[in-house]
Amino acid sequence: MTETKSTTPVRVVEETSGYWRVLFDYPPFNILDATIFEGLQNLLARMDSSPSLRVVVFESANPEFYLAHFDLTGKLGNITTAVGPSGLPILMDTFVRFTTSPVVSIAKIRGCVRGASSEFVLACDMRFASREDTLIGHPEVGVGVHPGGGGTERLPHLVGRGRAFEIVLGANDFDGDTAERYGYVNRSLPDAALDGFVDALARRIASFDRRALAAAKNLVNQVSLPPADRLLNAFTSFGAALSWPEAQHRIQAVVERGLQRDANFEKAWPDVLGNLVTTEMQAQWDDN
Repeated sequence: MTETKSTTPVRVVEETSGYWRVLFDYPPFNILDATIFEGLQNLLARMDSSPSLRVVVFESANPEFYLAHFDLTGKLGNITTAVGPSGLPILMDTFVRFTTSPVVSIAKIRGCVRGASSEFVLACDMRFASREDTLIGHPEVGVGVHPGGGGTERLPHLVGRGRAFEIVLGANDFDGDTAERYGYVNRSLPDAALDGFVDALARRIASFDRRALAAAKNLVNQVSLPPADRLLNAFTSFGAALSWPEAQHRIQAVVERGLQRDANFEKAWPDVLGNLVTTEMQAQWDDN
């Protein structure tokens, strides 16, 4: 096993030539911003040039935050404007290329994974979650916008229309067991069993012929993936939604309360979204 030293917060541990673990290590919360996307783009280039690679497992060095959520303080660089090799904007390009890569991708989830971070794990081929330590969901509507990185396109196929609405419109967290029951993740496992289960599955997949794996994955992709134009429409709509006055007001409110700064708030912030506007109006009333 070898670990690649890197200046980016996306670290590669080569368990074998056919099986890599990729660790997100971007304190304090593994916020999904331009730095993470740069690391993922570099990883994709490295994967493309590694013909013996069969499977990659994505995990977090921080058990409380897998990938917390999309950066709401503006540290996005050019990920929404620059175009990647697929012809899509970098954010969408990154997710689509993991989905269509011949390399199998597995998300091993501990901690919080919300919004665009949920869209990242939905773009992986499989998802396995800690029963005790997973909070996953799509809080975007609660801050005045909507998912734009593939969540609304991938979720209905996995969980069904009604549950997709519950996840997206309810804007709340789901624990590991509920996520498994809905089909949001493949399985929810006891935390103590998660590492061993995923490692055994990854090593088993890595023992198979790459040509057979890639062909099988391509066939499943043909009947299960949303078309690129739908993904791009959602992404464009999300960009427009960020400029809505209501969204700006709600985003400012959660940032002022401690989002991306206060660990306790960061762990539980979807809890406040249902009464965010009411609370803000009461605070203004009290000030007067």
